[in-house]
Amino acid sequence: MPHHTYKKIEIVGTSTVSMEEAVNNAVAQASASVRGLSWFEVVETRGTIADGCVSHWQVTVKIGFTID
Repeated sequence: MPHHTYKKIEIVGTSTVSMEEAVNNAVAQASASVRGLSWFEVVETRGTIADGCVSHWQVTVKIGFTID
């Protein structure tokens, strides 16, 4: 079995809909410019409140990818 070496980047995804969509947006954006995405971990979640309701989600994710 080959050994893998990974690098991690940390980015913030946003959404007005949900935390899950914020994560998906972050992963989609990262995949547009980084090869070999392999996994992610959510490290922070926060949001904005407007008129007594959540109006915007921000989710910080660390994304791991294999390096050559």
